Amino acid sequence: MNIEKKERALLLGVNLNDGEDFERSMQELGNLAEACNMEVAGQITQKLPQLHSALYMGKGKLAEIKEYVEREEIDVLIFDRSLSPSQQRNLQEVLDYPILDRTTLILEIFATRAQTREAKLQVESARLQYVLPRLVGMHKALSRQGGGSGLANKGAGEKKLELDRRKIEKRMAELRRELDKISRERETQRKQRQGSGIPRVALVGYTNAGKSTLMNQMLDKYTRDASKKVLEKDMLFATLDTTVRRIKVGQGEEFLLSDTVGFIHQLPTGLVKAFRSTLEEAREADVLLHVLDYSDESYRKQRQVTEETLKDLGAGDIPVIYVYNKADRCMDRKELPVIRDNRIYMSAKTGAGIPELVEMIQKQCRRETYDKRRYF
Repeated sequence: MNIEKKERALLLGVNLNDGEDFERSMQELGNLAEACNMEVAGQITQKLPQLHSALYMGKGKLAEIKEYVEREEIDVLIFDRSLSPSQQRNLQEVLDYPILDRTTLILEIFATRAQTREAKLQVESARLQYVLPRLVGMHKALSRQGGGSGLANKGAGEKKLELDRRKIEKRMAELRRELDKISRERETQRKQRQGSGIPRVALVGYTNAGKSTLMNQMLDKYTRDASKKVLEKDMLFATLDTTVRRIKVGQGEEFLLSDTVGFIHQLPTGLVKAFRSTLEEAREADVLLHVLDYSDESYRKQRQVTEETLKDLGAGDIPVIYVYNKADRCMDRKELPVIRDNRIYMSAKTGAGIPELVEMIQKQCRRETYDKRRYF
């Protein structure tokens, strides 16, 4: 039986003591590496008052890394934060090893998980946006390889750089046109749904909080149509494509439920921009279901990350129901669900709390409909 050998990754991080949960951030980096089908072979960290502007870490620490890499047969180095183009180039020269940063890693995961044409185009657009300035950052290295100087006598490396840059810029322009077209089509669909008068509810939250599980449980209970289910896996970024489903809850009441891409700490800006049309589902919703993994000790930080991202998207003022999912892992199952104001502690996996959550959604939707009628 031929089992594919996983790449061995060394995690590298700098603790700036800037209020961030550094240990949690490194743990999350390891989870991202595993989601990218890598084996985490170890980690090396350093405490610094600020990042080394040229090398990210100190020279002595880099020498230690180089020794570790040769001794432990490491395949790839992964840095916890995004590297600047100059840092990436300098580190490549010093360490002479394949290097990824947090942003590249997330982009890689998105690229392997994208299923629909829209998601694939969005990921490609984000990747090219990230690559372009790094090509420019390699300008000197490439021109040295080719020899010669001045505009009239360009080196082969410099010519290749300009050719690559032109190709990337041309492809980015093509992607923008295609994504604009898809965005207009999505906007038309949204307006049609808006015109139907059916309340719109969007699932939002940190990646792997259980949004897709929650949607599938609702589909199981209220539609019993297996073909409508969405991908559900215990992994980071299992869902990249927005899915909208109609949930009928009896007595003529129904709502449209959309599942959106999960958020994460330091989610690359380029990805947020590229997935903006997909994330519009959240901005156009009447009610947001903010799903949190209550069993994760970092759920408060994850809540903050999601709320900040929603605010950036212009969805910060939409009524929210907080769904504290996976509560069965840290609370007595017999007590679930527990409801407090706009919060519900439940378990999407076991189904404990689904009817109560739907009732909360209905009440909030009725309230929103009443407020709109009163306003107009």
